[in-house]
Amino acid sequence: MSSRISIARPQGAPSYNADPHGLSNSRPSSGYRAANPDDPFEKLRSLSKTVEDYVEIYSQPLKPHLPAIGRFLIVVTFLEDALRIMTQWSDQIWYLQQHRKFPWGISHTFLILNVITMLSASSAVILKRYTEYAVAGLLGVVIIQGFGYGLIFDMTFFLRNLSVIGGLFMVFSDSMVTRKKLFAGIPTISETDRKKYFLLAGRVLLIFLFLGFIIQGKWSIARVFVSIFGLAACIMVAVGFKAKWSAAFLVLVLSTFNVFANNWWSVPSAHPQRDFLKYDFFQTLSIVGGLILLVNMGPGGLSVDEKKKTY
Repeated sequence: MSSRISIARPQGAPSYNADPHGLSNSRPSSGYRAANPDDPFEKLRSLSKTVEDYVEIYSQPLKPHLPAIGRFLIVVTFLEDALRIMTQWSDQIWYLQQHRKFPWGISHTFLILNVITMLSASSAVILKRYTEYAVAGLLGVVIIQGFGYGLIFDMTFFLRNLSVIGGLFMVFSDSMVTRKKLFAGIPTISETDRKKYFLLAGRVLLIFLFLGFIIQGKWSIARVFVSIFGLAACIMVAVGFKAKWSAAFLVLVLSTFNVFANNWWSVPSAHPQRDFLKYDFFQTLSIVGGLILLVNMGPGGLSVDEKKKTY
């Protein structure tokens, strides 16, 4: 057979129309514009993404150890406080009886309960055992010490301990795991929802230490710059926008500040200021531990970062 079937389009036929029914929109969309590479905001966003990628890559060896480091730093102030009570027992008794008017026996019971609770609860937090009870016990210590030592209305003490409570909330959030409902059909708050709320409360409370740093002390040019950038990082942590990197920045700033401002080791042991500096040093370490847990876990569901993933 010499004949072949020709499937070529006839020369005189009209041109092919890919949309014969006119369903497509030939006009360019006005709702989306391609990113302009010369836009400074686009350059900043690209640089930020590059930095995040490099930090994520080079921090991988340390990441598995962040939860343990964070938990230890959070409770280190309670361990130091327990050790200080035991080594300064007579001074503590004298202060409670003479200045706080504690009766004999009540002062001893108060200190013994504090030491036992701080040592046992701190050990439980480090070992991740009975974390709910441990966190509740340490929260109780923070409250009763505020009233017992008469510091509950001291602004510095109040702000610092709000941050410590925020760190304890981060510990509680870190320990949460998915659990089965005890009773089917009964509406309950899931562990995921509870974790979101505790992470939100922890994020907000953690920043109070830095707010106390801003409103107190002598002002200088360096302090103004640190306060401006630190306040911006605090707001970003609270709302959960770039929370991991904002928390990492606060870890760097607070650690540097802590070493140079609360250097209790350079003060003679007989100087009364030494104990105050040591107390501030270890409390700042606790807040740094909470921020490290935030870096590890992320800001949680109630945050700008998570909403950006949804939308």
